[in-house]
Amino acid sequence: MSSTIEIATTVDDELVDAFARLIPQLSSSSPPPDAEALSALVHGDDTVVFLARVDEVIVGSLTLAFYLIPTGLKAWIEDVVVDDDARGHGLGRRLNEAALDEAQRRGAKNVSLTSRPSREAANRLYQRIGFQIRETNLYRYDF
Repeated sequence: MSSTIEIATTVDDELVDAFARLIPQLSSSSPPPDAEALSALVHGDDTVVFLARVDEVIVGSLTLAFYLIPTGLKAWIEDVVVDDDARGHGLGRRLNEAALDEAQRRGAKNVSLTSRPSREAANRLYQRIGFQIRETNLYRYDF
């Protein structure tokens, strides 16, 4: 098995098809992004889309979002997903490590993420990488 982690630089049918396959494994309530939405992410100044490939096929992704606030540049990891058939080979770890490297390279003060408690393997991974659980209340306002 040959695997790589890369930053998405172009939006083509392969990328659109990969997200159409991966996003339903992550969320049953959110539709996969179309080419226009992916283009905004891939070419955005404040987002980096990482891809995991096995034998040149996209099998995972992670989006790293940056935001500047008065206390400095911060980053957030979102929508981490590795195809069911490709799990257990370290791709999630490698996606996260690539994102952490990019955040550090850009000067972010920290990187945050959330993960549902039911995602036990993912939570163990984040803790092994060095993420620390914060004692906080997370609030969300839905429109």
